[in-house]
Amino acid sequence: MNTSASAQTAPDPGTAGESRTAERRFAIVGAGSRARLYTGALTGAHAHRGRLVALCDSNRTRMHAHNTIVTRAGFAPVPTYTPDAFTEMLEAERVDEVICCTVDRAHADYIVAALEAGRDVITEKPMTADLEGCRRIRAAQRTSTGRVTVGFNYRYNPVHTRVRELVAQGAIGEVGSVHLEWVLDLRHGADYFRRWHREKEQSGGLLVHKASHHFDLVNWWIGARPVEVFAWGDLFFYGQENGRRRGLARDYERGYGSAAAEDDPFAVHLDDSPDLTQLYLEAEHEDGYRRDLNVFGPGITIEDDMSALVRYDTGARLSYHLVAYSPWEGYRVAITGSAGRLELDVTESPYSSPGRESHAPVRGMPPPKEETRSTLRLRRHWEPPEIIPVAMESEGHGGGDARMLDALLGGIDDGVRADHEDGTDALMTGLAANASIASGSPERIADLLERG
Repeated sequence: MNTSASAQTAPDPGTAGESRTAERRFAIVGAGSRARLYTGALTGAHAHRGRLVALCDSNRTRMHAHNTIVTRAGFAPVPTYTPDAFTEMLEAERVDEVICCTVDRAHADYIVAALEAGRDVITEKPMTADLEGCRRIRAAQRTSTGRVTVGFNYRYNPVHTRVRELVAQGAIGEVGSVHLEWVLDLRHGADYFRRWHREKEQSGGLLVHKASHHFDLVNWWIGARPVEVFAWGDLFFYGQENGRRRGLARDYERGYGSAAAEDDPFAVHLDDSPDLTQLYLEAEHEDGYRRDLNVFGPGITIEDDMSALVRYDTGARLSYHLVAYSPWEGYRVAITGSAGRLELDVTESPYSSPGRESHAPVRGMPPPKEETRSTLRLRRHWEPPEIIPVAMESEGHGGGDARMLDALLGGIDDGVRADHEDGTDALMTGLAANASIASGSPERIADLLERG
């Protein structure tokens, strides 16, 4: 990374920050919506676990929006840096750990630069978006004193933790197969087709960006590493051609300022939210990024309906299906072993209303998941089924966000934290699936990693 000075200086955090006992100094790179989780944590409930000392982004308006969160919490604004001064920032602000929340394609650039400087990194999933980036991270990790942690928050969901425990305890014997069906509803699923995720070059597609969560869960649950993948994928529902063919398309480019988008249930209205207005609408003049594109417009290069078959080094197999246009949201998991079967059914949203929902603060955005329900059932051979009592929480990925922040910002090695090898396994499952869709043949992960 170039180290030319492009910092905006600001006073050190004030009295509230000085009273903290934690010594870890964090910098956030990528000041988009997801980064607000960490900005809020480091200036709020988790402020005792570390100090936010810098922000880095190509868009100064978005960094200002994050500093608004900082000042609202009673702290002085932190210094801001542009990407060309990333390595300078690490030294100037004495950064211990970088939190990477950029677009997926750029993860590798910042992770590698931080590792080369001996810093630790927490990166949002996926670890990166392409094969070359994966190779670069792995090479840098081999020689760095820093470490990479991938923020797989679903590992920290208490229901998922219980699944892991039951499988590890041998409740169903040796695992032979896993079936995982994940459905995204017409609010959440559509949102990937409005923003940068709609471009496979930026996100790797949903088999990388979204499914890396799911592949990591399976890897972690069954204690296995993926070996070979075969997949299919299509753009079935979203996109210009599909919208016109089914009469769903409206004639507008983006939601903001469009009369045609006013009554479109697939449109998002960023100006409903002061925070999203500041973070996106008011930041457009700097880089032209628009967060509210038409899901039935042109330029979408990712799939919305994907299936994959995965073989693991233990001999176990996974059948996986992800759709992004379901009337409800949730997932069904079945893990079958030599002594029984474990089944998890989760409903996060039972349906999507076409109008403005009273509990959705922004028209078109997914409302809070207040109706999450889960059932975990153990079926042992020759025994009646048993319901395993465990509560699915409604806040932040079923309670996973808060627990992950406790562990990662506190530097806790709890056996749940995902390292670069875990990140590689989840990422390469998705990249192998993408390669299989393109080739029409099964793809071996080791072969992909070795191709130069």
